[in-house]
Amino acid sequence: MSKNMIMAGLAVFVLAVLSPFWFNLITTTQAAPKPELLGKAAEAKKCVLDKYEMRAEHMYLLDVWRDSVVRNGDRKYTGTNGETFNMSLSTGENSCLGCHEDKAKFCDSCHDYASVSPYCWDCHTNPKEIK
Repeated sequence: MSKNMIMAGLAVFVLAVLSPFWFNLITTTQAAPKPELLGKAAEAKKCVLDKYEMRAEHMYLLDVWRDSVVRNGDRKYTGTNGETFNMSLSTGENSCLGCHEDKAKFCDSCHDYASVSPYCWDCHTNPKEIK
């Protein structure tokens, strides 16, 4: 095989492998949405963890909470700030939807952007959807 054929083959291979990255650089213009804090959440300026940890680890935290509530019957969580929270998605004092009242603006905006469908709502019902 000639040296030119090998170089041409390598060039085609590199272009093919890198094409998805170039495609994303060209087509991605929408910035990731930031969760909109409303009501109690906007006033509190605090959560179970700091905002960066919550953005990165909220699904893991909810999985741990689910296992703790279902398997052990534990319903209270002490946050990094020393405050006690209810391990619940439902509305209520110191629970997820107790502070983050609007699921569409807080949860759904980011989940839609990331094209994920969390299975939380297979069992839990958003209280505002009931009304």
